[in-house]
Amino acid sequence: MSQVESDNANRHGKEEPLTGHELRDIKDAADLYQSGSFKLQIDALLPNVRPKESDRQQLDSFLLALRSHCISLPSIAPQNPLTAAQALAKQGIAVPFAYPLPPRDAKWKVAFEPPMEICLVGSWGNGIAVKKKTSSRFGVDMSVEMPEALFQEKDYLDGRFFHKKSYYLAVLARSISTTFDVDTFYSSVLGDPRLTTLVLRPRKGSTSHDFSKSHAEVHIIPILPSPSPLPLARLSPSHPNVRIISSSSSTPSPNPIYNNAILLSTYPKLALLSAHELKKSLPAFHDAHTLLRVWANQRGYGDGELCVRGFEGKGSFWAGLLRYLISGEEPIGMKSKIAKLRRPLGKGLSSYQLFKAALDFLAKQKFGETPVFTKTNGGHKYPPDEYIAHHPAVFVDATSIINFLSDVPLTSLDLLSHDARETLEQLNNPGTSDDTFAECFLKSHSNLSTRFDAVIRVDLSQAPRNLPALALVEHGSSDAALLASMSSILRRGLGNRTQAIAILQPGTPCHLISSAESPGTSTIHVGLIYDPAHAFRLVDHGPSAEDQDSNVAQEFRHLWGGRAELRRFKDGRIAESVVWEVTTSDERAHIPASIVRHLLQLHFGIPAEYARTLQTPFDSILRLPDDVRRLHRAAGGYKAALTAFDDVVRSLKALDEQLSLALLNVSPISDYLRYTSTFVPLPVPASDLTELPESLRFLPTIPIILEFEKSSKWPDDLKAIQKIKLAFFETIAQSLMAAIPGLKASVATGDSSNPFQGCATLEIFTPEGWAFSASIWHDRETTLLDRIIDSSKAFVLPSDQKYSMREQREAKAARELYTRRFIHAPRHHRAIANLCHKYSAYSGTVRLVKRWLAAHWLLRTHVSEEAIEIICTRPFVGGKQESTESAATVPHSKERGFSLVLEFLKDWKWEEPLFIPLYEDNAPATAPEVWTSNGPDAVAAHRLRAVAKEAIKVLHDAETDLDIKRLFLHSTDDYDIVIKLNPAVLPRYYQNVNAESSVWTRDSHLGIIQSTPRPGFDPLPLFLADLQSTFANTLKFFADPLGGDCIGAIWLPDVGGPRPFRALAGFSSKPLPKEDKAKGKEFVMLNRQAVLDEIGRLGTGLVTKIIVHEHM
Repeated sequence: MSQVESDNANRHGKEEPLTGHELRDIKDAADLYQSGSFKLQIDALLPNVRPKESDRQQLDSFLLALRSHCISLPSIAPQNPLTAAQALAKQGIAVPFAYPLPPRDAKWKVAFEPPMEICLVGSWGNGIAVKKKTSSRFGVDMSVEMPEALFQEKDYLDGRFFHKKSYYLAVLARSISTTFDVDTFYSSVLGDPRLTTLVLRPRKGSTSHDFSKSHAEVHIIPILPSPSPLPLARLSPSHPNVRIISSSSSTPSPNPIYNNAILLSTYPKLALLSAHELKKSLPAFHDAHTLLRVWANQRGYGDGELCVRGFEGKGSFWAGLLRYLISGEEPIGMKSKIAKLRRPLGKGLSSYQLFKAALDFLAKQKFGETPVFTKTNGGHKYPPDEYIAHHPAVFVDATSIINFLSDVPLTSLDLLSHDARETLEQLNNPGTSDDTFAECFLKSHSNLSTRFDAVIRVDLSQAPRNLPALALVEHGSSDAALLASMSSILRRGLGNRTQAIAILQPGTPCHLISSAESPGTSTIHVGLIYDPAHAFRLVDHGPSAEDQDSNVAQEFRHLWGGRAELRRFKDGRIAESVVWEVTTSDERAHIPASIVRHLLQLHFGIPAEYARTLQTPFDSILRLPDDVRRLHRAAGGYKAALTAFDDVVRSLKALDEQLSLALLNVSPISDYLRYTSTFVPLPVPASDLTELPESLRFLPTIPIILEFEKSSKWPDDLKAIQKIKLAFFETIAQSLMAAIPGLKASVATGDSSNPFQGCATLEIFTPEGWAFSASIWHDRETTLLDRIIDSSKAFVLPSDQKYSMREQREAKAARELYTRRFIHAPRHHRAIANLCHKYSAYSGTVRLVKRWLAAHWLLRTHVSEEAIEIICTRPFVGGKQESTESAATVPHSKERGFSLVLEFLKDWKWEEPLFIPLYEDNAPATAPEVWTSNGPDAVAAHRLRAVAKEAIKVLHDAETDLDIKRLFLHSTDDYDIVIKLNPAVLPRYYQNVNAESSVWTRDSHLGIIQSTPRPGFDPLPLFLADLQSTFANTLKFFADPLGGDCIGAIWLPDVGGPRPFRALAGFSSKPLPKEDKAKGKEFVMLNRQAVLDEIGRLGTGLVTKIIVHEHM
């Protein structure tokens, strides 16, 4: 219980003034944590990720027994390393020797002596352990100090120290595995045998050493004694300590990572003391360290299913980071006189402030450019220039000998900075996420499709393992050397196209003590986070022609291989360059992934088919079949549609002399003109109509709104206003057809029975094959409708003019349509068009989500397209007041945007309002109900969340193109009725996800030779509207509006049982069966067969089959 809670409990309800401590807590909750609930959530999180004291008893007993056993082990006389390994192998114990392996004629020997000292180290020893991400086990590090007598002064050469350490560990493994009833494994962090430890886990059913309640495993780590028997001066980053016989170089190369691995064997006890000092001097350190570790674990910076390359086993880095922030920076030579050193943080900071300070440092630090040296007591042990010259990234701890980042690639550090920046944006702008706390600390970021703009799955089975011996010595294993080289090549090749590159590999599994080698890495994932300003450029520029013999030019040609070539540019320059040829915008969006595949094949021999990205199948989902595009000879696209719109506007404004009122404005309200239609607009010229089969003749209609100047000549009667609009349309149609040869214009009156609802439109069919539907906006209509709805707003007395209830209902319906069409639609169009220009991935995201919803029979029928466009803004603008494309939280590919929308939909609380700063005033406002007034209802919302959850699972596990297509395949098993339609008479069938080309190639014309265009004609939505109005009280219908050839329906739950008979009941009924008539003679039941027959009759010529599913 906290101090505040204790004080509150002692008051017993008395009203007393708040103490200073309580007032400070309240102020911190409001100012620092943004909300009181966030602070309470942190307070609740901390104890749940730490080990419980009550579960330690059995573990402590085991550790005491283990210590006693290890200290009492007998000595083993010195012997040849290979002879000693063979002796252990006969007992089923392998010795995990590092590379280079010990020679048979080695003049040095291995031996065993009981440990000089055994103690608990690491986070468990200091009481700052944090639960891992994928496992409930805590790591209990136990250091075993090897006696000084086992080592010689030159054991730092040629891996001798690691060989002696491996043998020592193998002897411990043999003794412990035969003495204790525990499972014993080797664990080699990052697959490096030099970092092998012995892992002890409780065995299920054990009666003597079952410490499973503690949820822990013991890691035995052999360490060097203090002072070290190996001369530390010989372990600086610049020293070459491995003499490779096959090396052709005259001078040996430095081994900085190799040397750092030896120094790590001196570090566990020093880290223990350092963390203990911090914990004692800074009360907030423990909680801040816990928050930082939880944050890092959720993002793969530690042990887990997928780990960010280089951070596995780097637990001490996070405590070292906090120490650097608290202690300050050690000066480098004259740096203290030239530039300001980083000032240490005050020790009065809270844990949350310290956590945010760590994130702020990570977000701003450029590890590849600026080295980090923690403040020490005795100054630098090694010259700082040696670290800078031999390590890509430098973060030296307070001992001044350990570089935490010696084997961490810069790509991983770029990702770390990006993740820190993203979290800070969320913490500083809580509106960016529905639950900021969960996003920072609870949500696992293992779903790569929501984390990266592009993900490439690389199969390493084809990569050669014949790497240079020096690379193997440095990195410890072929996998580590391969990934280090791959990381460097990709970072150079992609350059500023990406903000971060992640190489993610499976966590290194433990292996049996009978096996010396750790399991290799067979598959990795390369994640890319784009920089939208540079990601999709077509040319990479290299050095000029004058520098052909320079090292820079040679490196450029070596990096790009045959793709590098001399080119002359428009400004006269001649330079080395790499040009990426693309033919479509989709191909241009894949340039970064294409670069990755090219570099992997060129430098590592990995064929392109072994480096797969799942972007291509998403492109095909939004693209029409190839044979359809060949049949449609007219070129379409958004730019073509906007050009056609501009031409129509110019033509309309040129008619001012023929019209009695001047045309002020023409407003677009179509998704075809704001880049968010599922398919790009495609014109259908009249000359092509006779050549196209019926299933390819769909001609999209582009609605526009005409606004004329204000005038008192308009009548003050709604019905008269509609007639005036018809007169305007007739005049415009005649004038346009007279002015533009080949243009057709006609007036469509609509079929609404509502006299107040203006359904008349002007249909314009251009010679190029574009169809526009124009409506006239007259602002006086809303006033007249309001007078009918509420008679108190009329100028005449209510008694003088009364309207019936039916007229008022019709006026309300007309008012809703007017508001949606003339007020909200233009405003919505402007906002969405601005977003499409502001965020490069927004358009593609909306199109994918619409396609996905349509494929699952929810689009338009239950969820309006405008509502989807608003929901899709969540990943881009969130709840922030301002947002830019460069923000860390904004996706830069349509695939990532699609995944983030699915993440939102799977947990969408549709009962709650959605706040998005969408319109011009940029203030958070509830999404207009005008777009959700007709749905989704509870049934559709639950169905939407269910399919979103399944889609997220498919995305998480997707490995092939077929897996992606599964996202858009819809099962019909859950429907009570499935109505099959004839695809040959559906003009939009070619847009179907599973469209069969035989439909438009077989009997292509069906005897139809009509060449008159029918803009917007699609029988499916018309038939669906008839079904919905006819069976509104009986069935709920679902359909795919984008080429669907089926309609699904479910019986409403309240129509199954018997009902009292009454006229106009709203459903087809029949008397109860004889055996049920005893329940009531006046009761009837739903006549399901009659309903099915009526559906078949309504769909004559369209319906081919009705399938009924009998659900148990």
